[in-house]
Amino acid sequence: MEREAYDRLRDIEQDHWWFAARRQILASEIARLPLPRPARILEAGCGAGGNLGLLSRFGAVCAVEPDEESRIYASSRCAGASIAAGSLPDGLPDFGHRFDLVAAFDVLEHVEEDGAALEALRGRLNPGGFLVATVPAYRWLWSEHDRRHHHWRRYRRTALRRLAETAGFEVRRATYFNTLLFPAIAAVRLGKAALGRPGGDDEAEASPLVNRVLKATFGAERGLLRRTDLPFGVSILMIAQPRA
Repeated sequence: MEREAYDRLRDIEQDHWWFAARRQILASEIARLPLPRPARILEAGCGAGGNLGLLSRFGAVCAVEPDEESRIYASSRCAGASIAAGSLPDGLPDFGHRFDLVAAFDVLEHVEEDGAALEALRGRLNPGGFLVATVPAYRWLWSEHDRRHHHWRRYRRTALRRLAETAGFEVRRATYFNTLLFPAIAAVRLGKAALGRPGGDDEAEASPLVNRVLKATFGAERGLLRRTDLPFGVSILMIAQPRA
């Protein structure tokens, strides 16, 4: 990502509605997995550490991040996590053991060789361990946000499932999410594209009231996702295990 994008995420990811509600959803989904307690957890691409607190609820956390400034900041946020330099697909460090859970939250789209990245993550899982990954959905939602964050692609659910299966995973779940706000987000992006203005700041700060409303709306999908997969959305959540 561009330096500005790293620094922007660091500054807002604790309170911004999108990050806060996504953590609620991810915590709900991880809590439903039959993980040992405590689990051994690896976050690939931890950035400035906004998800380390969430993951540490479930066990001992190691993390990998290629950006040095972000690693320093992440270490200050979660002193109990072991954070190392590394990158996908070929630059993962050796932590001396495998993991019960590997998290890759909006990481695969940053990696040119996303299939090889999935294979590398599979190699770090214990038999029966879980990969929990999120990615942005739909190429037609491409915007300036994707360019600034150095994304290679956005995904469809069927393509992501096929990619994971080719990398040696059994996909246990693949669902869209950020569905309730999808019509508004899609309308804004398509409108800007039609006007020749693909730019925009997906991390723009809303007023406190609007931020609370958006967080509550997005976060309400926790209940929906406990009951069913969602048919469309701004993002995709995938849960997979190494094929035996």
